[in-house]
Amino acid sequence: MYALCAISGILVAAATTAAFWVRFSPSEAATNLVLLWWLVPLSVTVRITTFWFLGLYKGVWYYFGVREALQLAIASVLSSVLLAAVTLLAGQHFFPETLLAVDWLLVTVVMGVERLSIRLIREGEIGSLRNGNGHRNNKKRVLIVGAGDAAESIVREMDKGTSFQAVGCVDDDARKLGRMVHQTPVLGAIDDIPGIVRRYNIEEIVIAIPSASASAMQRIVRQCQSSKVRFRTLPSLKEIIDGNASISHLREVIIEDLLGREENHLDLGHTCLYLEGESVLVTGAGGSIGSELCRQIAPLKPGLIILFDWAENSIYEIDLEMRRRFPAVRVEAVIGSIRDAAKVNQVMEHYRPGTVFHAAAHKHVPLMEVNPDEAVLNNALGTRVLADAAEKYGVQRFVFVSTDKAVSPSSVMGATKRLGEMMLQERNSSNKTRFMIVRFGNVLGSNGSVVPLFKKQIAEGRPITVTHPQMTRYFMTISEAAQLIVRASAMGMGGEVFILDMGKPVRVVDLAREMARLSGLNERDVEIRYIGVRPGEKLHEGLLAAGEELVSTYEKKIFIARPLEASTNGLAKGLDGLIELAVKRDKVGVKSKLRELVPSYQPQESYEVGEAILPSSAHSADAKMTGSPKVDERRKPATSNRSEFTVG
Repeated sequence: MYALCAISGILVAAATTAAFWVRFSPSEAATNLVLLWWLVPLSVTVRITTFWFLGLYKGVWYYFGVREALQLAIASVLSSVLLAAVTLLAGQHFFPETLLAVDWLLVTVVMGVERLSIRLIREGEIGSLRNGNGHRNNKKRVLIVGAGDAAESIVREMDKGTSFQAVGCVDDDARKLGRMVHQTPVLGAIDDIPGIVRRYNIEEIVIAIPSASASAMQRIVRQCQSSKVRFRTLPSLKEIIDGNASISHLREVIIEDLLGREENHLDLGHTCLYLEGESVLVTGAGGSIGSELCRQIAPLKPGLIILFDWAENSIYEIDLEMRRRFPAVRVEAVIGSIRDAAKVNQVMEHYRPGTVFHAAAHKHVPLMEVNPDEAVLNNALGTRVLADAAEKYGVQRFVFVSTDKAVSPSSVMGATKRLGEMMLQERNSSNKTRFMIVRFGNVLGSNGSVVPLFKKQIAEGRPITVTHPQMTRYFMTISEAAQLIVRASAMGMGGEVFILDMGKPVRVVDLAREMARLSGLNERDVEIRYIGVRPGEKLHEGLLAAGEELVSTYEKKIFIARPLEASTNGLAKGLDGLIELAVKRDKVGVKSKLRELVPSYQPQESYEVGEAILPSSAHSADAKMTGSPKVDERRKPATSNRSEFTVG
């Protein structure tokens, strides 16, 4: 820092001296030479002191840019004003105002050149210019997709002594063609990638468009795959905003990048203020959804997050992660089962949570078909135990994580989740606890889902197993699902079934093929084997049951399914009987009782692989939500002091 001050002092002295000789002719200079002897040290003293107090020597001049140049210009103007004030107050010597103007200009220029030189030397640009062609040996030749702010940041990073050389950029904006991103030219459009790779001997491609839509990423990836070189991408815009990655972190393209829908990112900070200082209980906290819920809740400054789960290893991992990533948030890990009333009541009494996110459940459809007793004890009994404790200990909000498989269920798992929905809707009419439900489709990458299975099969060189060529599913990312759940907790007044517009369903076989291509395989390299739809599975899932009405909310992609006017008379007594059968391990009796309690439950044993898709009439209970859902726009909020969503 002191060395920089000394260098700056010399430069200021030189600039002031030069300004003197620029302003005065040789004959005038001789007459006014006495002025120079006191003006130079005064200029150095005033300017360096001003620069010091304005913090110009605290910055890292390796990164000198527009902001730093503006800061320098302001400091130079201020120091010139102070210099003029000092000379006027002294009143002993007169000199033309133009001398001060020339002095300011030259000082600003030499100081700017000083700092820019530091950056150029640091980045090795001066050495490159001396070479005449800027070529950098032994560096991997990179093509950047995009020519915007993200690409500019990547080019800058590569110029700071990395092992990469940015050869060029591609962008579909015709106005950018032929222009430069720093010293890197825009060589063509995205469709030109394969040709540019061959022409310029590109060794790697970097996709620098964090805000790219899924369809745009699919197109870019196709061109990258055609070029037959390695390609990577910047993190998504959400990863950067959430602080999980920076713009300099490159990663492989993953299936979430190519998901055939646009992610719905919600601003939770301004809409979930009630969670600040709140004690929050998350059941199933070790699972995919539960752990992501904890990550989404932690930045909202809760007073306490209680991680509740039966899985010891999973809780251990999320507990370690939470303490590392969010050290300011108090976290308590509790091992226990939601079906254990004594344990649940002990936790509720001790921690007194204000909000419960109930994500614990048995979710594997085929496994629950052969273990219906366990499905009932965990999904139905566990939900009832939690709801009873929530009422007893004054929980304000209770958010139940449901599934599209609860809509006209064909499986035991779906039927038990639908039973949980019915149970909470019944309680809502006569209780201070706000019970609300969030219903959505499959989650990409969750434990036990198709994505990890496909990845493992591809890595091991085995055939990818798909149940049926026409099977479709709604997909969303884990973070998006967790955001919806947290957001719903703030919106809900009690009794709502929240639904996310999940776009169009995706064919599972298309998902498998896309994952194979991302792994560098083509159609000839991978075998897709159809194994038949398993018991309890449907070819197509729906998000609305027959007769349910979809109502819009002030969140563009969040809707409310107005519940069926289903009778719940005798539900509590029937549930007692169901649980008794499950405790006795009477699997046949459990399935029979489920049909009785959940009228829309119609067991589906299996499909043959070659069987045609059943007509919509065969699934009359399903109301498929594809694209933009049909919404009753006539409904208005009841009062301004309540949540703004519309209810019937």
